[in-house]
Amino acid sequence: MPVLIAVVALVGTLCTLNLVLTLGVVKRLREHTELLGAVQGDPVHLEAGQEVGEFDTATVLGEPLVSDLLSGPVLFGFFSPTCEPCKDKLPRFVEYARQEPGGRSSVVATVVGDAGAASGFVAELSRVAHVVVEESGGAMGTALGIRAFPSVLRADRDADGRLVVVDDDVALSRPTGRTSQSSPTSLTK
Repeated sequence: MPVLIAVVALVGTLCTLNLVLTLGVVKRLREHTELLGAVQGDPVHLEAGQEVGEFDTATVLGEPLVSDLLSGPVLFGFFSPTCEPCKDKLPRFVEYARQEPGGRSSVVATVVGDAGAASGFVAELSRVAHVVVEESGGAMGTALGIRAFPSVLRADRDADGRLVVVDDDVALSRPTGRTSQSSPTSLTK
């Protein structure tokens, strides 16, 4: 009988400990849900229909990149070398960009962070895009309202000639959806 009482007491103690730990986990999940809800209230980049801000910068090759010079559809990608999801999404972005009808001239990739740490990203992206390296809060990130990485958007000129975001959630798993009839974008004069 004393053995049975000890086993029941041990099981009761373990159940109580499990209950306390479970309540702690539930409390943390609620805190995280509140934090995520606060973040989700603010968009992490411009949304479809919003105008792209002005920018005047240069690519890693020294080519001027000015918002007023963009004349057609442009695929924008934003990555950071310190972002794990960016490392996963980068190969898909490169493959998707390779299929763009306008080729490299219609793709702009921005790597946000230290130039030395960005070198691997720059090497991979340079084959398919005009690449800009900038610190957080740089011209490209500000113009497109980027607050999270990775971000992939498509912009084009509207009827009034303004550069606006036409797709704020480019699905890299789908074909580009553009025909070879599309006029390629000229990023530089």
